[in-house]
Amino acid sequence: MASNASIRLSPQDNVAVALKDIAKGQTVAPVSVTACAPIPRGHKLAVEAIEKDSPVIKYGQIIGFASEYISPGAHVHVHNVCMGEFERDYAFGADLTETDMVTDTDRATFEGFVREDGRIGTRNYIGIVTSVNCSATVARHIAREVEKRGMLDEYPNIDGIVPIVHGAGCCVATDDEGFRMLQRTVWGHARHPNFAAVLMLGLGCEANQIPLMVKAGDRPPADTFHYTTIQKQGGTRKTVEQAITWFANVLPRANALQRRTVPVSELTVALQCGGSDGYSGISANPALGLAVDTLVRHGGSGVLAETPEIYGAEHLLTRRAASRKIGDKLIERIRWWEDYTAKNHGSMNNNPSPGNKAGGLTTILEKSLGAVAKGGSTKLMGVYRYAEPITTKGFSFMDSPGYDPCSITGEVASGCNLVCFTTGRGSVYGNKPVPSIKMATNTPIYHHMVDDMDINCGTIIDGTESLEQVGERIFQKMLAVASGEKTKSEELGFGDAEFVPWQVGAQM
Repeated sequence: MASNASIRLSPQDNVAVALKDIAKGQTVAPVSVTACAPIPRGHKLAVEAIEKDSPVIKYGQIIGFASEYISPGAHVHVHNVCMGEFERDYAFGADLTETDMVTDTDRATFEGFVREDGRIGTRNYIGIVTSVNCSATVARHIAREVEKRGMLDEYPNIDGIVPIVHGAGCCVATDDEGFRMLQRTVWGHARHPNFAAVLMLGLGCEANQIPLMVKAGDRPPADTFHYTTIQKQGGTRKTVEQAITWFANVLPRANALQRRTVPVSELTVALQCGGSDGYSGISANPALGLAVDTLVRHGGSGVLAETPEIYGAEHLLTRRAASRKIGDKLIERIRWWEDYTAKNHGSMNNNPSPGNKAGGLTTILEKSLGAVAKGGSTKLMGVYRYAEPITTKGFSFMDSPGYDPCSITGEVASGCNLVCFTTGRGSVYGNKPVPSIKMATNTPIYHHMVDDMDINCGTIIDGTESLEQVGERIFQKMLAVASGEKTKSEELGFGDAEFVPWQVGAQM
């Protein structure tokens, strides 16, 4: 691949992707067309004439329509391509294949924390989970006081204290999906297996009452879970002191936990891409998809999300749906998003972002076709609402916005205990309590942002590694990080500001 200046991803494609900067007048190998204009790396050039209003084809799929005549060798991008309506063949279950599962004796393992109820953590944090923004500052005060007093110095097996704070929790309707979504998100973090113990903290008078979540949810053991309110304790200082007393009791118990060998079937990986570019669908995303296929063969789970970023590619997922009911549920979410954006005077093509476009992505259709590659090729076993607990093994989908921190917040609430995050422009995302592995789609961005990138998938573009080789590297990295190896974002201390619940409905 490295000796060529472009790649044509499917014989049906009428565009190719530039693997390096192409000068005007250059004959482009191997597609044998002469560039009519400079083509930046990651961008597209026409390999044949495309008539006005005709489909532009990449990955063998429609990514848009020519807004003017496009000559062979022309730069194909936002100036001559637009969105348009076309029929998708959902063909529910048409591409189902049986996954060749490994035997129990051959199943991969990692070193995880086994909780009392059998759930498995990849980290050993203690959480302070807030019900409302009104308790956010006090939660941070508690975390700072624990640090100031050096209370963790004698407990090396505890990864840290995580205050889960947000800007919601009151002056909202309490009988709609928006409120239920917030409660699922908060409770999903309070019950996350990466927390050895959790203090839930409210103000006291908020709409999002902690006792309601405790009553509706599966309450953790009393010696690892406590909730209170600032009003009940008598204000900020008294709340902090009461919390410090609680911490003194739970820290020895949390520190006593040791990693144990567990099967990789206990790993549930959130699949995410952010700051994507024209290489995302060629290198990092399909390599991650191969790693997810391996994970599923070993009994583990991968969770795709970002519903607006599968728009136009949803038919590739319905064709893998394990049942018609699962496929219909995915399409129902697509229709919800079409209605949601219309009500808010938006457009599904508001995505790609300016950075995505600078990296070579022209329409949401093109971005989506690359994004779904993260999900590999196995059966779609379930479709879940935002922050809804994942109850199926294998590959599944969770409804969420395309905004990365918000989407991953929902995936973590759903039970994901590891994040795999691909980026072409250079995301610096990190999460607590769940480690996030970041994968660069191209070698220049990997070296430019090496302190933030864990894996270079640009070797696929460079021609020095195959998709299969990089996919295996990603799978092995999953096991290593799940077993305690720190990611770059963990070393940099990311995760204190990345809890971003999805808020829908009226703020009153």
